[in-house]
Amino acid sequence: MPPEERQRRIEEYLQQVEFASLDELSERVDASTSTVRRDVQVLESRGSVKRTHGGARLVNPKSDEFAFAARDTHQLGEKEAIGRACAELLQANQSVILDAGTTIYHVARYLEAKAPQIITNSLPIANLFASNNRVEVVVSGGVIYPRLGVLVGPLAVESFSRMHADVAVMSSGGITADGITNSHGLLIEIQRAMIHAARKVIFCLDHTKLGRQSMSQLCALDVVDVVVTDAQASPEHLEMLRSHGVEVVLAARTEAT
Repeated sequence: MPPEERQRRIEEYLQQVEFASLDELSERVDASTSTVRRDVQVLESRGSVKRTHGGARLVNPKSDEFAFAARDTHQLGEKEAIGRACAELLQANQSVILDAGTTIYHVARYLEAKAPQIITNSLPIANLFASNNRVEVVVSGGVIYPRLGVLVGPLAVESFSRMHADVAVMSSGGITADGITNSHGLLIEIQRAMIHAARKVIFCLDHTKLGRQSMSQLCALDVVDVVVTDAQASPEHLEMLRSHGVEVVLAARTEAT
């Protein structure tokens, strides 16, 4: 493939996902990581792409779909209810991995009384407890991705690969009978490391995520212990989860605060 075509495809892919690792890009254009690294350097010289440790990001994203503040306004009442219901499942003094989803931020808001040890790559969650003496927070390494409010990249994956926790509380772009999916390949690698590090895995998903598939496969349903969702979830989706051995917790909707 000519360099111009590779670079065009790399830029088009970054327009979709906004951030990607070199390995992810090399798979997309069927080229070595060293070749892709040179392509990224060319794109950076044009001002459309910025190199990061182990990857590349789009300089001027067209959408705020992945922006934390914007995403947190979606299904806000349901997220609050799910956050409270999930926190009730956790025991005091447990070690808890929290991913960077906006719903998981609402779980974190109800955890102070549990005095947990929190392990996270979420900057908003880390900031939530920055001055709290009751909650110990361990923050992963990685590259700061401001729009997502998250630490990403190989260092973040390595951090979670070295950790062990009682519970991982996760979010995703969707769940079907085929498993859990998410919209970003770089987040997928981190989330897989989180799952492997935990003895119990809980997914917090509002009803709009049930029956929905995102871009990248994260895991099969057999690694999921519990799904916490809201009362608007359809009976068909709930039965599908239960038939795969997943415990389902329904959260009653409360007014957003």
